[in-house]
Amino acid sequence: MAHFEEADLDESWRNAMKAELEMIEKNNTWKLMDRPFGKPIIGVKWVYKTKLNLDVSVQKNKARLVAKGYSQKLGIDYNETFAPVARLDTIRTLIALAAQKEWNLYQLDVKSAILNGVLKEEVYVEQAQGFVKENGEIRVYKLNKALYGLKAGFKKSPSEATLYVKTSEDSGILIVSLYVDDIVYTGSCPKLLEEFKNDMMQHYEMSDLGLLYHFLGMGVLQTDKHIFLHQKKYALKVIEKFGLKDCKSVVTPLVASERLCKEDGSEATNESEYRQIVGSLLYLTATRPEIMFASSLLARFMHNPTRKHMGTAKRVLRYIQGTLDVGIEFIKGKTATLIGYCDSDCAGSEDDRRSTSGYAFTLGSGMFSRASIKQNTVALSTAGAEYVSAAEATSQAKWLRFILEDFGEEQVEGTPILCDNTSAIAMAKNPVFHQKTRHISRKFHFIREAIQAKEIELTYCKSEDQITDILTKALS
Repeated sequence: MAHFEEADLDESWRNAMKAELEMIEKNNTWKLMDRPFGKPIIGVKWVYKTKLNLDVSVQKNKARLVAKGYSQKLGIDYNETFAPVARLDTIRTLIALAAQKEWNLYQLDVKSAILNGVLKEEVYVEQAQGFVKENGEIRVYKLNKALYGLKAGFKKSPSEATLYVKTSEDSGILIVSLYVDDIVYTGSCPKLLEEFKNDMMQHYEMSDLGLLYHFLGMGVLQTDKHIFLHQKKYALKVIEKFGLKDCKSVVTPLVASERLCKEDGSEATNESEYRQIVGSLLYLTATRPEIMFASSLLARFMHNPTRKHMGTAKRVLRYIQGTLDVGIEFIKGKTATLIGYCDSDCAGSEDDRRSTSGYAFTLGSGMFSRASIKQNTVALSTAGAEYVSAAEATSQAKWLRFILEDFGEEQVEGTPILCDNTSAIAMAKNPVFHQKTRHISRKFHFIREAIQAKEIELTYCKSEDQITDILTKALS
C-alpha cells in the first residue's frame, strides 16, 4: 500500500489508521490549537506496512502517521535525534548466554514507541489526511512527546546504551535489550520475568509476543536442546528480488582461485543494483558467517563496479539459494567460557596489498561475534598481519568481557585468543621494542598490556583448527 487514497477504500487499512490516531490521543502526544504566527508547520503523511509472519502469512496491517522531518533544520528546529538501537553483537551475545543458561527469550512490541517521551523543542504539525477536524481545518497540533524509556530499578549498561540489567539476591537476574520499539528480555527467574512484563504493559501500550521467534528479520527457533538463528525468509526475498529464484546453486560463495580488483578489464555494470545486492548480503551475515568474507570483499567495489564484480555478487546469491536453511546454532547447557580466534591473510588485496583480519568469538557454542576487516596499513610480513589481527581481536574481547560482566558472567580468567602464527604470539608476549615491530602502529601494541593484565591469553592453535579461516579467505 503506497497512497492514502487507496488505503482509505480498504476497511482494514482505515481501521489501522484509526488505531494509530487513538494511540496518539491516548498518549497525550499532541494538542490541537490555532496556527501560531511565525512558526514552521511540519507536514505529516501516512505510511503503510503489512507485517508478515515467518511463513509469509499476514500478521497485521500497520499504519503510521509520520512527520516530514526532512523539512526541519539542524540547530533551528532540533538539536539531536536518537533511537535506542542495540548492536547485533549484543543481541547475539544475549542469545548465546540464554542458551548456555537454558533460559527462554521473550519479546514485547511497544505500540507507537515514538509517542512515549517528552519533547524539549517546540514542534507543530498539520492534521492527518482523512482525519481533519470539522470546522477546524486551519488548526494544527503542537507535539508534546517523542521517545520512550524504561522504569527505574534497572542498571543501564555502561558498555551498551540499549542494555538494562536488574539483579536481586532472591530473584536472580533480568536482562532487557531495546531495539527501537522491540524489547527482548530474558533471565533466571520466571516470576521476575512476569513482573517485568506486567509492569511494562501497565505503563505502556504493548503487545506481548511471547517467546522470541522473529527479530530484525531473523528467525529464532527455541527448543529444549538449542536456540537456532536463521534468515531464510529474508534470503528468499533477496533471491527473488534479483531474479535468481530458479537459479542453479553453487557449493561455495567464491571461486577460491579468483582475485578481484578495481580495474579488471570488464565493462561497468549497474551500480545501484550492485549496491543493493551487497547491502543485502551484508545484512545476511547476521546469521551467515561463512559469507562474511565474500560480502566484505564485494563491499570494497561499491564505486564503479564492473560486470565481473556483479557476476561474483550473484554467485554468492546462488550459494545462498542452495543453503537457505543454514544459520547459527547455540547449544543449551554449554559452559559460558569466552573463547576467541584470530587470523589474517597476507597482502590479499590486489589493489593496495593490504591484508584482511578476521576474528570470531564463541560462548560454549555458536560464533556469536565475528568480523572480517581489511587492515588500515600494509603489513611487511605474515607475522605483522597476524599481529594486527590479534590486536583487533583483543579490542573486541575487552568489550565482550564488559558486556558479559554486565550480564553477571564476569570472566575471571584471561580470555583465550587462538592464533596459528607463533611469530605473532612471540611478538605480542615480548614487551621489548625491536626491529620486527617498529613499523607497526603503536595503537596495536595495547595487546601486550592486555596480556600482562591477564585479560587475554594469546595461545597457539593448528591451522586446521582455525575457524576464522572462513573470514579471511575464500572457501574451497
